[in-house]
Order: sequence, then C-alpha cells, then structure tokens
Amino acid sequence: MNDTIDLFVKEIKEQIIEELKEAYSEKIYKRMLNPLYRGVMDSPDAFARSTGGCGDTMEIYLRFENNRVKEALYQTDGCESSNLCGSLASEMAIGKDPDELLAITGDAIFKEAEGLPDDDYHCATLASVTLQEALNNYMIKQRKYRQM
Repeated sequence: MNDTIDLFVKEIKEQIIEELKEAYSEKIYKRMLNPLYRGVMDSPDAFARSTGGCGDTMEIYLRFENNRVKEALYQTDGCESSNLCGSLASEMAIGKDPDELLAITGDAIFKEAEGLPDDDYHCATLASVTLQEALNNYMIKQRKYRQM
C-alpha cells in the first residue's frame, strides 16, 4: 500500500512540475523552486513588515552603502507567489538609490514575474508596498540623522 501511495505522490509532483514549467518562464520556474534573497538581516538600515488582504505577511530588509541598496532580503509566511514576488522585489532593489526604488511598483514586479496569474497580482503589490515602506523608514532615519 505504501508503494502505491508513494507512486501516486510522485506522479502528482511530476504533474505539478510540468504545469509550472508550462505556465512560467525558465527564470521564474527556477526562482519558485529556489527563491533568492530570502532571509532575515541583522541590523538593517531599513525594515518594513506588511500584511496583504489575503493574510500573507512580508518583511523586507535593506542595507545601504553610498546611498544605494547594497543588500536586500525578504521573508514571508505566504504562498509561492508571495515568495516569488519578495525575491524579485529584493533583486530589483539591489544597486538602486532611493529615487530609483520608487519605480519598483506592483506593476513592475508583476511584469518581472513573467506569467504570474492575474489572481496573484496582490502578491506583487504586497512586495512593492513592503519595499516602499522600508524605503520610507530609511528616509525618515536619514532625515533624523541629518538633523542631529
């Protein structure tokens, strides 16, 4: 009986993998299997946590050097699409200055996601909102620092 269940599970996994390959570009498929930039950062220069309408929570951590994002990490308790969007938002942020970060919108992340279903657009929005909140927190800290 266990062999039958194991075979059934294996076949289902293979079917899911094939459907993912058909639905997404190679880049996105690989990213879904192995999200990049996932983790928690000690002593970030900027941090934000947001919860989307679907209940997923995302955190984004930024470290700046010479007013550009040197390192970006994300963490989420959400679905694969939230993981994908957090990963893409982090990647898109690296090397950007604060003005350039403003261009990383939900639309930009969704476009970068190449084939993400329209129903998952909210995941791109969650990643963008969290990134923009982290940027806002960074700018507030910079303003306070300059006033000292």
